[in-house]
Amino acid sequence: MKLTITVLAAGAGVSLTTAVVGAARLRQDARHQAERNEAVVARNQLDWLAQMSTNPGLVKLWTPEDMDVEEYIQLLKANQLICTLSLRDRLGFVRDGYMPFFASMVMSRDACRRYWHRFGDLRAREAEGDERAEHFTRVLDQAAKNHPQPQPAAA
Repeated sequence: MKLTITVLAAGAGVSLTTAVVGAARLRQDARHQAERNEAVVARNQLDWLAQMSTNPGLVKLWTPEDMDVEEYIQLLKANQLICTLSLRDRLGFVRDGYMPFFASMVMSRDACRRYWHRFGDLRAREAEGDERAEHFTRVLDQAAKNHPQPQPAAA
């Protein structure tokens, strides 16, 4: 009788271990699928931005009425850079603590600061509810605010 109970207990232990490993594998597969989806969506967005910024006819259709086409193209290029950094962050390629450095580098470019001034609030609204995106947006916003503004030349 003791042998039967031992065999049953061992079988239950193996079954439980198999179930735990299977559940962990399913979570890992789901996470990897989410990362692949994230990369595909970002690639589509980056492709669209590339098309927009190199096709004069297309960019004219989408340029805000109160903006010059050339200015809009520059802002699209800035958005490409920001989207690329965002994807790197979301996929875990930006090490902890390095985002402020990268954000500062991005915001050292005038076009990126102009983009952020114009569309930063939209990006903040898009990020709502996504903790990682909200953090990314806050760090970029802080970098934009911290960047010294050019002083007008003395007359």
